[in-house]
Amino acid sequence: MRYAPVTDRLAGLGGAKWQIHARARAMKHAGEQVIELTIGEPDVPTPPELIETAARAMEDGRTGYSNGHGEAGLLRALAARYTARRGRAFGPDNIMTLPGTQTTLFAVLSALVTDGDEVLLGDPLYATYEGLVASTGATLVRVPLRPENGFRMTVADVAARITPRSRVLFLNTPHNPTGAVLRRDEIAALGELARAHDLWILSDEVYEELVFDNVAFASPLDFAELAERTIVACSISKSHAAPGFRSGWCVGPVEFIRRLLPLSETMLFGSQPFIADMTAVAVAEPSAVAEGMRARFAHRAAMIAGRLQGVAGLRVHQPEAGMFALIDVRATGLSGEAFALALLEEEKVAVMPGESFGTTLQGWLRVSLTQPDALIALACDRIAAFAARQETKA
Repeated sequence: MRYAPVTDRLAGLGGAKWQIHARARAMKHAGEQVIELTIGEPDVPTPPELIETAARAMEDGRTGYSNGHGEAGLLRALAARYTARRGRAFGPDNIMTLPGTQTTLFAVLSALVTDGDEVLLGDPLYATYEGLVASTGATLVRVPLRPENGFRMTVADVAARITPRSRVLFLNTPHNPTGAVLRRDEIAALGELARAHDLWILSDEVYEELVFDNVAFASPLDFAELAERTIVACSISKSHAAPGFRSGWCVGPVEFIRRLLPLSETMLFGSQPFIADMTAVAVAEPSAVAEGMRARFAHRAAMIAGRLQGVAGLRVHQPEAGMFALIDVRATGLSGEAFALALLEEEKVAVMPGESFGTTLQGWLRVSLTQPDALIALACDRIAAFAARQETKA
C-alpha cells in the first residue's frame, strides 16, 4: 500500500526518543522501585481554583462547539497579559488558542514553511522539534548551542548557517533541555539578523514563568521593530501545572493569525470552551504555583551539582530556568544512551540520554528536577556509584 511522504519523514521521530522513559514506566508497573527523572511534569497538582473554574463552566453548559480562533474571554485575557508584560498593545486579533504548545508549534510551522525551506534551530533541542519541522517538508538546520556559552544561541553561529532557503529562526527560551535563558541584548542581535535576512522568528516560551532568580526573562515580543515577523507559542502546561488540559496559544501579527485561521479550523475547529474559561482565569494573574516550582527546581539543580560535580569525572551544568539539569558523562567512556540504559537496569534510576535532544549533547544526560528532594538525593548517590564503577572498569 502507498502512504503519504509525511509518514516517511516522521519515521523514528516519535516515541522512539522516549524508549528509556517507556522502559522505566514498564518496570514501575511491574513493581520495581524506579526513580523516574525523565519527563518534565510539574511536581504539584493543578491549582484547585482552576479545576473548580473548569467544573463550573461545564455545569453552566460551556461544553458546546467553539471556533478556530478561540473563545472571546480567553483572547481578551491573553491580550491583556501580553500588553502588560511586553510593553506594547496586543489585541485578540493577535492571538489564536490551540490545544497545547505542541499543537500550536505544529500549526505555526505548517503555516510558515514547506518543501525546500529551511528552519534554523538550536542543537540541543526539545525532542519533538525535529518531527515538527520534518512534518512540513522543510529542512532542519542545526545551530550549535555551545556549553562554553551557557548553551545560548549566538549571532555568529546563526549567520554562518543562513542560506537563500532560510525562512524561520526557531528560538526556545527558556530552553529545554539546557535551562538556558537568552538575554535581551542577545535577542535584539538575533532579531537584527532576522530582519536583515527576512526571517520569521518563532519563539517557544512555555517556561517563561519558571526562570530562576538570577536571570531576567526577555522575548522577541519585547521589540516593536520585530513585531511583523515574531510569533510566540506558550501554554499553561508548565506554569500552572496543567499539562493534561492541553491549553496553549500563539501570539503574532494580525495578518499571520488571519492566515492561520483556516488551518486551525481544518485541524479541530476549536478547543473546549470550559478549558478556555479556566485558562482565562489562569493567565489573568501570576501563577499560584510557579514561584514554588522555581524555588524547588533551582534548589534541586544546586543539590545535584553539589553531589555530582567532579565525581568520577562527571560535570553538571546548572540551569537558569525550567525543570531539568544536565550531566556530562563523557569521562566515563559511555555514551549518554549507554549510561542511561545501564543506570536504569543496574540502579533503577531513569534519566533521558542527551542523544534524544540532538548532536551537541552526545555523552550527556538530562535529569528532571520534579521529584522530591529525598529522591533526587538518592538518585545522585546511585548515579555517583554507577559512574565510579565505570571509572574502576577503565
